[in-house]
Amino acid sequence: QANHPVKMLSAILSSAMLGYVKRDKNDTRVGEEVRRFGSIDYVKITLFGFSLSTLFASLHIIIMPVRLLDFVPVALKNTYLDLLILTGLMLAMVVQPLVGAISDRSSFRWGRRRPYILVSTILALLFIPGLGFFGSYMAIFIIYCLLQISSNTAQGPYQAFIPDLVPEGKRGLASGVRGLFNLVGGIALVRLIALFMNRYWTEEGSSWLWLSLAVLGMVLLGTMLVTVFTVKERPRTGTPQVPLLSSLRGIFRIDVKVRRDFILFLVAFFLIDMALGTLMAHALYYFLDVFGIANLVSGTADFLIWIGIGMLVAVYPAGRLSDRIGRRPIVVSAGLIGALGVVVLFFTQNYTYVLISGVILGICGGAWVSSSWALATDLVGKGEEARYMGLVNMSVAGAGAAARLIGPLIDFFNAASANLGYQVMLAACFIYLVMGSALLMKVKIRR
Repeated sequence: QANHPVKMLSAILSSAMLGYVKRDKNDTRVGEEVRRFGSIDYVKITLFGFSLSTLFASLHIIIMPVRLLDFVPVALKNTYLDLLILTGLMLAMVVQPLVGAISDRSSFRWGRRRPYILVSTILALLFIPGLGFFGSYMAIFIIYCLLQISSNTAQGPYQAFIPDLVPEGKRGLASGVRGLFNLVGGIALVRLIALFMNRYWTEEGSSWLWLSLAVLGMVLLGTMLVTVFTVKERPRTGTPQVPLLSSLRGIFRIDVKVRRDFILFLVAFFLIDMALGTLMAHALYYFLDVFGIANLVSGTADFLIWIGIGMLVAVYPAGRLSDRIGRRPIVVSAGLIGALGVVVLFFTQNYTYVLISGVILGICGGAWVSSSWALATDLVGKGEEARYMGLVNMSVAGAGAAARLIGPLIDFFNAASANLGYQVMLAACFIYLVMGSALLMKVKIRR
């Protein structure tokens, strides 16, 4: 099946969208009425993640690394790239839980989540062209930060759809579908963006950069419209137990005694996501320096495709399996499989084995994306789903930010010895994955 990713993707999508999800007695209740949560509902509440994944995977892995080479010193490329992405992700860490807490207490006629998705997506669409229009590092820096603020204003409320709307016994499946769409956005369309940006890199044609940005904008607009007009939110009943102002003061507060397992989960989530984020963040420059690939952007994208194949194999079955045997065995296994993939990458100089390591890392990523998100929804506080999911995504953003701190170290050790910095990077990723898996074994899950 690894030789036929399109057929595999088609089969998985068909299962998720056309009835593989059996309806049972775990129904969603709205007031006195019972409404079945059907197959198409899984698609509606997770589709927006497709565009967000497409946007930032394309920007972080392909567009920004290539774009910065237009105006930053080559010897400091990792440092400049990581400073840019680090700042944006730190903004995401603040914006998501903040907007999530406000969203939890909103009572718009459209619901608590969709108005934020609509307005902030429109703002993001205004900022995307600035990445191509401006030609200095400082201007790109400002535009990128504004894009992070606007997109995370949408993502905070969006993350609450699964705990809001999905029956508890089906959240693993919903997380698997979410992971599938994130995968398709993060891998499949990134390959198309890589094709465009490879031509921009080799032919220096700015039209290819503009085409890349236009594709991202159209995908974001389309999925936003589908989400806003098709997702039916539950009306909020009653009044919040905690006033909004008091809630905002305690937005990052977690009761350590009551939520010990949630805190352990956040730390483990941070470590494993930091490992995977570090590998993805520096993939393009890794292939440029270590392998000297002629078609740099395409070579990086091919590595991502093999990761995508591994994820396709794992993402949907892992979500379903976590509903049956529990979340912890899946998330722990995912971390250890990822550590194995890093070991293969560490000891090889052969590009074929690099692609094999990509498949192993993909299996890790697929199992991790679906089962870890299901575990998060099991651990969130009732009545504060968006705030807690915002804290989870704060951990994601924090992991992405921390992954960028290693950029100056890579440049430093590379200056001391050729490619030594990348060996340090891989060793750090192995440690992160093992430590994260060990912490997850301590998490107690009460379902």
